[in-house]
Amino acid sequence: MATAVARFDRDSIFTTLRREILMGVHPPGTALREISLSERFGVSRTPVRAALSRLEHERLLERANRGLRVPQIDPQEVIQIYDLRVMLEADAAAQAARRRSEADVLRLEALLERDRTLESPSDQMRLNCNLEFHDAIHDAAHNRVLGDLLDRLSTHLIHAPHSTLSIPERWNAALDEHSDLLKAIVDQRPEDAGRIARQHMETARELRLALLREAALG
Repeated sequence: MATAVARFDRDSIFTTLRREILMGVHPPGTALREISLSERFGVSRTPVRAALSRLEHERLLERANRGLRVPQIDPQEVIQIYDLRVMLEADAAAQAARRRSEADVLRLEALLERDRTLESPSDQMRLNCNLEFHDAIHDAAHNRVLGDLLDRLSTHLIHAPHSTLSIPERWNAALDEHSDLLKAIVDQRPEDAGRIARQHMETARELRLALLREAALG
């Protein structure tokens, strides 16, 4: 039986490259060229150009001297993103406590249990699991506008050199904070949920500042 050959269009190319960038397959500074990508996906340069344009629009790529590349980290922008996330994550948590469904609770409980049982997870796995848990909180808020804003902010942090979860003991501490946040959401305590989420993100912000200082010192 002949093996089916995957067919790529601009949407599937965009989705594939976006996922790769978010997962760190293409590190900051990596150039993405139309010609090499068209050869990789077996298509003309037109759908590749459209996919790259969408990635640039989402600020996952930036203009360079010879085309497009994965952006380098901008410390000031990272801090600005954290400042916004502190406010929006607190709002999302409070709304989740008010509006969560039983299905939302089950999903959050399953994600937290999964994360608790991971053995020596890699930095990338910790990052992915953390994003998935927070995404579930955003979904539990049942506010599409707020969820879209938070999703866009999260994508900009992928250019940071390391996750704050790579700091010793931070992973376990973050899971404890997730547990406290989940309890507030389950018990429908919006003020507590918002406060816990705010403190959680403020801690992440301070840890990010420490990593940025360390990187600046070389």
